Amino acid sequence: MKKLMAALLAVAMVCAMAIPAFADGSSSTSTAAVTRYTITAPKNGHTYEIYQIFTGDYDASQPSMLANIKWGKNGTGTAGDAVEQTVLDALSKVASYTSDNDKLTVIEKYIDLSTAPLVTITNGGTANDVVGGYYLIKDQDGTVPSSETYTPYIVSVVCDITIKPKSNEVPKFTKKLKDTNDTTGAISGWQDSADYDIGDDIPFRLQGTVSKDFDSYKTYYYAFHDVEEKGLTFDPSSVKVFVGDEETGTKIDASNYTVDTSPADGCTFEIVFDDLKKVSGVTANSIITVTYKSQLNGNAVLGEHGNVNKAQLEYSNNPRGDGKGETPWDNVIVFTYKVVVNKIDQAGDPLEGAQFTLTKKTKNGTDVVKTMDVNTTLTQFTLSGLDDGEYTLTETVTPAHYNTISPITFTVTADHKIDWDSISTRDNVLTSLSGEKKVGEITFNVDKKAGTLTTDVVNNIGTTLPGTGGIGTTIFYVIGGGLMVAAAILLITKKRMENR
Repeated sequence: MKKLMAALLAVAMVCAMAIPAFADGSSSTSTAAVTRYTITAPKNGHTYEIYQIFTGDYDASQPSMLANIKWGKNGTGTAGDAVEQTVLDALSKVASYTSDNDKLTVIEKYIDLSTAPLVTITNGGTANDVVGGYYLIKDQDGTVPSSETYTPYIVSVVCDITIKPKSNEVPKFTKKLKDTNDTTGAISGWQDSADYDIGDDIPFRLQGTVSKDFDSYKTYYYAFHDVEEKGLTFDPSSVKVFVGDEETGTKIDASNYTVDTSPADGCTFEIVFDDLKKVSGVTANSIITVTYKSQLNGNAVLGEHGNVNKAQLEYSNNPRGDGKGETPWDNVIVFTYKVVVNKIDQAGDPLEGAQFTLTKKTKNGTDVVKTMDVNTTLTQFTLSGLDDGEYTLTETVTPAHYNTISPITFTVTADHKIDWDSISTRDNVLTSLSGEKKVGEITFNVDKKAGTLTTDVVNNIGTTLPGTGGIGTTIFYVIGGGLMVAAAILLITKKRMENR
């Protein structure tokens, strides 16, 4: 009897590794009892549907053989009729194909998935009364959670088998940012926390993998969803996307994706590939990297509660359908702080009439000078939105009759966890905050929760020194004037006496 080779997907399944041979479509008379087989589902929580394309005689001594082939319950032909030779010829050609997706494109022509499956099994369950034949096994639509991917279709000649689906490892995703110390010039690696000044541009990175069964998809949806709190302002013009990492990877032309700044789901922005398979160079082993910048703005929250930015990856998770999966949200956090200066006199009472600037030392030599804000009583000065670094406090206007203080230099130092994975513990990421004098005298009272560093600055009243034109001179003038008057009177009296 002429044997015809047909293609199967390369699946790790007992009795299903060899490409079977089909006998021609002619029927033959057989009095042998029909053998029944068992299909067992793995204990992975999935529900599998089993579709019968053909029935036929399976011989364990020739595991690559299927004879007396007839249309099955879910085939496109009439159930029980012999399969046409043209169909078997078409399937035999699939053996040379290297792509599972290409193989399935041919095989799906001969199965009607709109019909009810032969049997459904789930989570370790079994189908115990299955005749020999050619079957397609798939996840039941709508039963796979968004955190997982659908198992690629499995096509096999049935003997007693246990379903062992291909690895359907889900894509992985991370969101990171970098921290910069303007004073030292030090820039961190990619991490989960940082502190910045209000007005600074912050570098962020989104990075995701693709499905390990990427080749099984006809199209592959891939989208980054990003949500920023109100203290951050996204810069769409800063977006760059790469196949690989941002340093050695290949930049993807912006025509391949969209940057949506008003998505319907309430995210701050989304970067969407309608079909990642159209991007040159993307494979099952690829990493997709997005870099962008956001500015820390005047709405930033001070202190340990910080300003959170979270993101997740959405991706196709059904090789033969429209299903989409998503990764868990990944979070990063940005901190910023405030310096508070209370102006007092020698007695410790609030003192009006001063003005201050705070100058930040930078590595590039361009120091940043900012005028401190003053409260309504004109005695407390603040500057919000500072990060760690070296600062100099300068009194630019001194209260009348008081001595100007010498400039005071101090450092702000903060420590925060660089690896943080849970939004529920955001208030524990900032571990310490301190201010230390470097030049001059200053002591801070630090409130880590509020992110404030508070200090008192004392002005001493000016000292009165002796000088000319004082009371002593006045007395001298009075006495001298009196003597002159007395002398004049005496002279006039003497002349009158002589005239007599």
